[in-house]
Amino acid sequence: MDYRLSHLQQLEAEAIYVIRETAAQFERPVLLFSGGKDSITMAHLARKAFYPAKLPFPMMHVDTGHNFPETIEFRDKFVADMGARLIVASVQESIDKGRAMEEKGPNPSRNGLQSITLLDAIEEYKFDGCLGGARRDEEKARAKERFFSHRDEFGQWEPKNQRPELWDIYNGFLHKGENFRIFPISNWTELDVWMYLEQEKVPLPNLYFAHKRKVVNRDGVLLAESPFITLMNGEEYEEKTVRFRTIGDATCTGAVLSEAGDIPTIIEEVAATRQTERGARADDKRSESAMEDRKKAGYF
Repeated sequence: MDYRLSHLQQLEAEAIYVIRETAAQFERPVLLFSGGKDSITMAHLARKAFYPAKLPFPMMHVDTGHNFPETIEFRDKFVADMGARLIVASVQESIDKGRAMEEKGPNPSRNGLQSITLLDAIEEYKFDGCLGGARRDEEKARAKERFFSHRDEFGQWEPKNQRPELWDIYNGFLHKGENFRIFPISNWTELDVWMYLEQEKVPLPNLYFAHKRKVVNRDGVLLAESPFITLMNGEEYEEKTVRFRTIGDATCTGAVLSEAGDIPTIIEEVAATRQTERGARADDKRSESAMEDRKKAGYF
């Protein structure tokens, strides 16, 4: 009998091991959930890790208030089906309290403001470990991450202070006020995620599949029509067949031209592309170190 695992089985086993280590090493962990494919994969893995018991920790969405309505609708149904507890940390509340300041301009992004809301929620609920769906292939700053990513008492990330993880041994020791961000699917690629979602038949928001939507081309990014975007001189919306490779703040999450209406077709599309999924994120184009700067400020 052949006992060798497929590469998806190996990735699944590794992720489940990290999730169980998180539950074992931390007193108050939380699973960060945005309603995107990576956090959906994370939630599915967590459910398998503790089945038939329910999740031993809550799920938390840092809500910018600029989400696509389809994302919020899917989030609420998915979490209800999981039987999990959902905490919603609101960027709008951070703005209302004077903790954050709204950006100006035709399409102000709230992505940078999420760090403030996340850090406040971590302090309020005393979370010491935050499970996230980041992967090393997403972006160059992500490639520097450990599975257990240490954050200091100010919630900041310093790559030089990360701990070695030899022989899959993870060190979750922390001082009061510090926390960890834990990334169980670090070694997965976008293609791995899609292949796994197809294998497991996990439900997904319809934003990921080809559909007709009005978009405007702004600096090479196809931004969907939204009440949070103001058209600039010479701009106009055009209806195109698009889908989203990543889901986030509607003001900076770009669509891609696509006819892929099911996961097998998406897998073919992703396998052939030469641009990472975050290549359509306008917020990542603000500077060469945009993601790393946000991570150092507390972004997950």
